[in-house]
Amino acid sequence: MRKRHDIPAGTLHSLTVESDLIAANLLGDPAARETVVYVPHGHDGAGLPLLMDLAGFTGSGLGHVAWKNFGENLPERLDRLIHEGQLPPVVVAMPDGFTRLGGNQYVDSLAIGQWGQYLTGPVLAAIESRFGCGGKGRRGVFGKSSGGYGAIIHAMRYPDVWSAAACHSGDMGFELCYLPDMPNVLRALARKDMSIERFIADFEAGPKFSGGDIHVLMTLAMAATYDPDPSAFLGVRLPVDPQTCELIPERWSAWAAQDPLSLAPGHLDALRQMKALWIDCGRVDQYNLVYGARRLSRILTDGGVAHVYEEFDDNHSSIDYRLDGSLPVLVNALNA
Repeated sequence: MRKRHDIPAGTLHSLTVESDLIAANLLGDPAARETVVYVPHGHDGAGLPLLMDLAGFTGSGLGHVAWKNFGENLPERLDRLIHEGQLPPVVVAMPDGFTRLGGNQYVDSLAIGQWGQYLTGPVLAAIESRFGCGGKGRRGVFGKSSGGYGAIIHAMRYPDVWSAAACHSGDMGFELCYLPDMPNVLRALARKDMSIERFIADFEAGPKFSGGDIHVLMTLAMAATYDPDPSAFLGVRLPVDPQTCELIPERWSAWAAQDPLSLAPGHLDALRQMKALWIDCGRVDQYNLVYGARRLSRILTDGGVAHVYEEFDDNHSSIDYRLDGSLPVLVNALNA
């Protein structure tokens, strides 16, 4: 059951790529992970540009190809945009970056795995060798939320790999989007004798979980990403005092160093190499990300980095429709 029955459908292919880069994680996650690859109708992929889709927290590329009620999944959106002439034909890779801690920021972490190197190394090599797409100057990356964070960080750190990027409502301005959750995290852990291991065990045991528990898990995942402790359970240590919620300066500085707002000034040359750079955020984003997005746009403008910056009248949820604007910009730039 597709939303549109009059549009030819592209084909979906599955690649499984195993690598020691992500085998070395503290979560027990598998080293072999699936990536779904969309190839547009009437094409085999050869000579087309390549985009990589980074899913948000609790998401996966596998979820982006699932049936969607009253809307379009990502392949259907691509089919429509290409059919209507709004988007040139493009291959889109959707990796499964889900983890035991609920998500991925797509960077290298001692706890989560070397996901930055994994995606830009063996995964890209497998896709391009099979489909003949992409190549230098013909690759872009996009995502929303945690995926948006991953996209902008990849643009900064891997300008030799990516030539275009779109960051939709990406994590930035860490003191605004993460610190407000710390008291709730400590209250949740207090119910488990301040044991992260017990919280995770009870969460995994189910039989169901609350939205509040997901937010606690997200904070634990960020701790394992930005400041992992190899000696701690799943590598998780928090940047606050467990009794007073006071910031621990050394721990928080490790988080802050991974904030796009901290990284951008030192990576302006890399960002200037992007053929297209798109940043947007909802004006009423419930995680306060619009303030970080505004700051990032100002840093880029002051640094002479060409980019599109847009705000829209919505929050953080159900904003896939924003891809109708960003994807054509990325692909047209990659084709130029």
